[in-house]
Amino acid sequence: MSMNIRIRRGFTDGPHGQIHYRRAGQGEPILLFHASPASSKQLEPLIAGLADRFDVIAPDTPGNGDSDAPILSDGRRPDMADYAANIVALMDGLDVATSHLYGSHTGAAIAAETAILAPGRVSSVVLDGVAAFSPEQQADYMAHYAPPHTPTLDGDYLIRAFMFCRDQYAFFPWYKRDAAHRRPLGLPHPQRLHEMVLDVLKAPETYPWSYHAAFKYPILDRIGLITCPVLGLIGASDPLGDDTRRALAKAAKGECRETPAFGLEGHGEAVAQLIKQFVGAMPA
Repeated sequence: MSMNIRIRRGFTDGPHGQIHYRRAGQGEPILLFHASPASSKQLEPLIAGLADRFDVIAPDTPGNGDSDAPILSDGRRPDMADYAANIVALMDGLDVATSHLYGSHTGAAIAAETAILAPGRVSSVVLDGVAAFSPEQQADYMAHYAPPHTPTLDGDYLIRAFMFCRDQYAFFPWYKRDAAHRRPLGLPHPQRLHEMVLDVLKAPETYPWSYHAAFKYPILDRIGLITCPVLGLIGASDPLGDDTRRALAKAAKGECRETPAFGLEGHGEAVAQLIKQFVGAMPA
């Protein structure tokens, strides 16, 4: 990260509690939505790469990181419309009239639904890895992918949370630990893994909610409702690459670009450059 970029942190009120965010730079606003199961900290390299051109705002998804969990009055679990409503509330709280949006994996679904919910407030959308699961995949992932890590007196939840985070880098899905499901990039730097584990442990029983909303989100039916330009990004070895191509083919104003794999040196800067090119090519 550039030493000239200072990332500040803050909170604003949403419809279901406080929303924590990171912010840096100045210029046109762009909101960044992280992948599950972590927080906006995972986006710090991208925040730094964009801050020379944009006012970059990266919230923690409600129920993840330091944002409050979205407890709904009717007792149901939140869906993508609820997460999108939180983003509109964040924009209101920070006096952001219009913004570009970027989302990674779960964050991509949040970005897509926000653009549909508030089309007059979204200038463009960048979807970095889009999930378009079959009914069979949805059922499997809902049952197994995001287990709660409820605290216990013997501390076994700590190692389970660690292995859950570690194995996401090695396999997809992470709980199918065999050669057929192995990912090619290997394990991350220990510090990156440590940060991911800490984020999960901040919200051990609510982090699954945004995963579940993303698993069920019908992106292939919804993406055609986005009226602004849409850029799809496909990271090297991203298991959602084919889904992203399928989804962007249904976008009214969509295109795809490839990027280095998430977590590799230079990934944040490469994605930042593609976003700047995409936004720069839009009509004034």
